[in-house]
Amino acid sequence: MWSIGQLAERAGVSVKTVRFYSDRGLLPEAARSGGGHRRYGPEALDRLRLIRSLRTLDLPVPDVSRVLDREDELEDVIAGQLKEVGSRLAALRWREAALQLLTDCTPEERVERLRLVGAVSTPPGTAALARFWRCWLPARLPSRVVTAVVDRAVPAPPDAPAPSQVLAFARLQDFVTAPCFVSGPRAGTDYGQPEVHASGKGYRPAMLYEGLPEAFELAGAELRAGRTPHRGEALDCFVAVHAASLNRRDTTDFRRALHRMLAAEPRIDRYWQLAAEVTTPPQALPDPTPGLADNWLREALSTTSA
Repeated sequence: MWSIGQLAERAGVSVKTVRFYSDRGLLPEAARSGGGHRRYGPEALDRLRLIRSLRTLDLPVPDVSRVLDREDELEDVIAGQLKEVGSRLAALRWREAALQLLTDCTPEERVERLRLVGAVSTPPGTAALARFWRCWLPARLPSRVVTAVVDRAVPAPPDAPAPSQVLAFARLQDFVTAPCFVSGPRAGTDYGQPEVHASGKGYRPAMLYEGLPEAFELAGAELRAGRTPHRGEALDCFVAVHAASLNRRDTTDFRRALHRMLAAEPRIDRYWQLAAEVTTPPQALPDPTPGLADNWLREALSTTSA
């Protein structure tokens, strides 16, 4: 049997440390001396070394207790700690890029950039972007369709952003939290909703938003290949989706009418431009966003409907 001082000496820790873990039930004593002093057996030394190893990993005392009680908890505890560390690292990388952004600019630019960056949490969240899309999309759209659209439209902030990506994300958040969006876009305003979102006119927006991803994927392949807008499978798919949602047939007259309708619709090109900048590192070519694909398809429709 060892006294608390002897155990502390063998473990290379202070008596205060041994008493702390003992008082919290992590280091049970084996017995008490005649004078009521704590006594520990050799197994306490192994347990104390394990506690120190776990604490070196910055595990909280409750997590250490879980591992000591059940060894199979170690994997879950480590996974949780890794997630927390990753979140902290992401926050530090965003803060570093934001500071660099504020350093590499003129005093006049710095005031505006500070306003934009100051409104973004670190690490950044995408709740405001998701709210924007739920407001932009037509009412009574099936939840599975809304979720699919939001997943495609909301860019994931990079873990290690360049200063330009931080600025793009800050501008994107500022864009979607503008008063005209917070209060809800209305048809007829600069950022009103498309005509197909209007209720009571026989439109089927769910069919539109379920079918557009295929057309955008086909157009994205054309964009990656550097091809200019033209007739073909991507445009045919795009028109067919619109025709189905409007309960019309794909005819020459319909394509002309669709071109006129789309040309008159409100646009959110600024959103798609900033979304592409958020996910694209400097000097890299942007991956086609749904907005870029939509522009390509609209231009293809324009050139073939004249």
